[in-house]
Amino acid sequence: MDKIDTNKKSKVAVALSGGLDSSVACWLLKQQNYDVIAVTAKMLNDQKFEQITENAKNVAQKIGIAHYVIDLSKEFKKDVIDYFEESYKTGKTPNPCIMCNRTIKWGKLFDYAINELKCDFVASGHYAKIVDDNGIKKLYPAKDILKDQQYYLFELQQKQLNKIIFPLSEYTKDDIRKIAIENDLPSKSSKESQDICFITKPMTTKKYISQKLQPKNGNFILSTTGEKIGTHNGFFQYTIGQRKGIGIAHSEPLYVTKLDAKNNIVYVGTKDELYTDSLVFNDLSLQYPFKKNEFDANVKIRYNMSAKKAKVILDRKNNCGEIKFYEPVSAITAGQAVVFYSLDDNHLVGGGWIK
Repeated sequence: MDKIDTNKKSKVAVALSGGLDSSVACWLLKQQNYDVIAVTAKMLNDQKFEQITENAKNVAQKIGIAHYVIDLSKEFKKDVIDYFEESYKTGKTPNPCIMCNRTIKWGKLFDYAINELKCDFVASGHYAKIVDDNGIKKLYPAKDILKDQQYYLFELQQKQLNKIIFPLSEYTKDDIRKIAIENDLPSKSSKESQDICFITKPMTTKKYISQKLQPKNGNFILSTTGEKIGTHNGFFQYTIGQRKGIGIAHSEPLYVTKLDAKNNIVYVGTKDELYTDSLVFNDLSLQYPFKKNEFDANVKIRYNMSAKKAKVILDRKNNCGEIKFYEPVSAITAGQAVVFYSLDDNHLVGGGWIK
C-alpha cells in the first residue's frame, strides 16, 4: 500500500484575470501555504484579451507562481456571445455573467484545472462564502455585502462547491485594495471591470445589439389602451423597466412594460404598470439536496436589488417553478435569473431563469 504523504500541499488553481480581486486571491492562498498556480481563460482573440493575459502573467510572476493560459474563445463565442445575441433576438434580456460562470469559469476552466492540471481545488476572486453543513456545501453572503456575488453563482453544484475556494469571503473591497498596495501587486491600481467583458467602451450594449440585429421599424403601443403613440427601429434596443431613451412626450413618464419580439412591438406604460406579484421560471437549479416543494424565501430577480419575501413553488417533474411575492416587485424581466435564499440565514437555495 502506498504511503500517504500527509505533508503534501493542496494544489489550487486560481482563475486569474490579472485584475485586483483574482490577483489578491492568488496572493492570499500563497500565504496560506497552498501550492498555487494561475489559469487565465482567453475568451476573445483581440487586443483587450491579449492585455488581460499579459496582466495575469505579470501578476503570476510577481507572486512567484506558474501561469497557464487556456484558449476558450470558441466555447465563449458559442456559449456566451451567441446566447447573448439570441436572447435579445427573442425579446429576452440575457445575463452573460451567469452563463459565463456556468460554461466557462466553473465549466471548461474548472474541468481543465481538476482533470488536466490535477488540482485539488479551484479558486477565484468572487465575493461569496462556502460553509460546510454536515457534509453539504452551502453558499453564504460574503463579509462585503455590497460586493456579494451569490446571485451569479446560483448554478454551482455540490461537485463544484466541494472543490472551490473563495479566498475573499472574509474581506471587504477596501481590504483587498490595501493588500494589493502593501504587496505591490501589478493590479493595485486596476479599476472595476465592466459588466459585459466583450463589449468595450465606447461601445454600448444598445449599439452592439443594433449592429448585430437588423434595424426594423416598429410601434410603441400604450399598454392600457392599445393606442399607437410612436415608432422605434427595433424592439431589441429596449429592456423592461427602461425609461430613458424612449423619446415619447406623454402626460406621465413612460416605461417599457413588455416586449413583443414576434411583432416588433414595444409596450409602454406608467411606473405602476411595472409592478406584478408573481413569475414563472424554468431550468430549476438547486444547490444542494432540498426536500420542500413549497416554502417561503428571500428572492432576487436581479443582482442589484434587495431580496423580497416570496413563496416558492417547485415543479420538479418539469424542472421549473413559480414565485409568488408577498408585495409586488418592479420590472420582472424574461431571460434574467431569479434566485432564492433561506429566510433563516440567507444561504443560497437555488434559482432558475425567468420565462
